[in-house]
Amino acid sequence: HMSDVKENAQAANHAQEEVNFGYQKVSPEEKTKRVGDVFKAVADRYDVMNDLMSFGTHRIFKRMVLQMSGARTGHNILDLAGGTGDMAELFAPVVGETGRVILTDLNEPMMRVGRNRLLDEGMSQVQFCRAPAEALPFADNSFDCACISFGIRNFTDKDQALRELLRVLKPGAPLLVLEFSKPQDPLLESAYKVFQTLWPPVGKFFVGDAQPYQYLVDSIRVHPDQKALKQMFEDAGFEETQYHNLVGGVAAIHRGVKPLAAH
Repeated sequence: HMSDVKENAQAANHAQEEVNFGYQKVSPEEKTKRVGDVFKAVADRYDVMNDLMSFGTHRIFKRMVLQMSGARTGHNILDLAGGTGDMAELFAPVVGETGRVILTDLNEPMMRVGRNRLLDEGMSQVQFCRAPAEALPFADNSFDCACISFGIRNFTDKDQALRELLRVLKPGAPLLVLEFSKPQDPLLESAYKVFQTLWPPVGKFFVGDAQPYQYLVDSIRVHPDQKALKQMFEDAGFEETQYHNLVGGVAAIHRGVKPLAAH
């Protein structure tokens, strides 16, 4: 069978390809599955987790992303890896009834938390879509802005996801990525590492399981630093790429723009 041949070829390819799941090397499929399991475990407590990890500042960072997005009435916004919906919740009133926010995530339980919350708030312009970042089910040139808030480090193939984002954005539209990054000051970095060692025991206390939190710590540590992620934006075809360190680089906002015309 052709399909068997194809599957064997794919299996052979995947044997060589491995991706980071925290510090472990696993196959792309396994990473996707394991990340899913982590976020199922923490779905309803994820915002508390972000509070812990960012000293409670992630809410301010998310407002900064909104400010930098240029979003306005009638815009179509892609909130990729939107999870429990806190970014979508910020964008919805800005784009208004005539706009749309499409929250896309792979994780059903997290989206359920988000959907319930946003429905309670009457935000009908937010739509939910289950899809992988690497294969977005949207037409080219569809969105006025895309954002990923604390999601990109969990992607199985970050480069492919960035190319997909470039494709679905309108020419001149920005991508904003808010993510934990590398503290620039050595003292801050070592202090932050000590601080991170507290999360698994704290996570075990809150959720009864340290494993998801250990993954979250490791995933931050192996995520590309500011310069590397900026380079990834450029490799994918984004222009005007820049990043802004927050809390000394504990987190950073990366921004890039889809070129206006094909070069």
